Amino acid sequence: MAQKVMLLIGTKKGLFLAESTPSRDDWNIRGPFCDAWPINHAAYDPATGAILAAGGNAWFGPAVWKSTDLGQTWTHSSEGLNYAEGVDPIVSAWLVKPAGDVIYAGVEPAGLFKSTDGGETWTHVEGLTNHPSRPYWQEGGIGLVLHTIEVDPRDGNHLYVGVSTGGVFESEDGGETWEPRNNGIEADFPMEFEGIANCAHHFELDRKNPDVLFQQSHQGMYLSRDRGATWERVESGLPSSFGFPAVAHPHRAGTYYIAPLNGDSVGRFMPDAAAAVYRTDDYGASWRPLRNGLPQEGAYFGILRQAMTSDALTPAGLYAGTSTGHLFASADEGESWSEVASYFPLISSVEAAVVEA
Repeated sequence: MAQKVMLLIGTKKGLFLAESTPSRDDWNIRGPFCDAWPINHAAYDPATGAILAAGGNAWFGPAVWKSTDLGQTWTHSSEGLNYAEGVDPIVSAWLVKPAGDVIYAGVEPAGLFKSTDGGETWTHVEGLTNHPSRPYWQEGGIGLVLHTIEVDPRDGNHLYVGVSTGGVFESEDGGETWEPRNNGIEADFPMEFEGIANCAHHFELDRKNPDVLFQQSHQGMYLSRDRGATWERVESGLPSSFGFPAVAHPHRAGTYYIAPLNGDSVGRFMPDAAAAVYRTDDYGASWRPLRNGLPQEGAYFGILRQAMTSDALTPAGLYAGTSTGHLFASADEGESWSEVASYFPLISSVEAAVVEA
């Protein structure tokens, strides 16, 4: 059966889809979908073939959109995406994560929900909200959100989430109980509850060794070799320790990609306005810039935490969407880049799926 590569592009004005053959040298773009709602993140569910898109805002409210025909038609549901009476209402669905028979969603204000019926209805994972550190979580630049979910491929009950600001939390019992996993993450202001951290921008499990986690924190680049129990800095050779995305190579242990910015208080754009994605092949011991095909002048943009990703082909494709609406793609693991589109709305997220054509 022939395959195609599909990019799911979440923007402030709906979801767009970009499609190509496995050569990834020419792209067809469709959209916007989801009634042009703000879409924070979208994902493809390989178990069902559905596309799921998390979105909303204070005006629309939260919802997870769903298409079972690769974007031809859409429905959405917010049933169950709510806290108990008297608690601040959910503003938006921030992230969606298919994981076998379960779909997880992170929301704002920060909390975790799950669906066991394909996203039709949602149940609050109360164990995280009931953690004693919850009253001490603080709003980051985007508010108080749960923006990252990782599921151990060896054990569906082993979960990690990232909260801004609160840090990384781990559950080994399907979300019933949680423990903070931030030992070694430096804080630039004191935290009032032991074990939580400042902003965990994004983290991913190593795809070949899931005991290893790689994190872009507000405080720097970090690696954990012991399932988040301890973290070490891995920044040698980088122009900056500040950025948002962190992408694990789909096939090789110890290979990760990041997109450094010039700092948290001097513009948050590419250093010297010259775009580069940085790659490590040795667990962060060294880094090298990948610039070929990326703009080297006037790159006053950033790449948000969910807006860089890889596909699962060989060689792996890499994709990056910018705050200025530019979408870049590489079919050779970042060695060279081309521009797929120039004038999307602000890109919140990019995910890749290889599907049957």
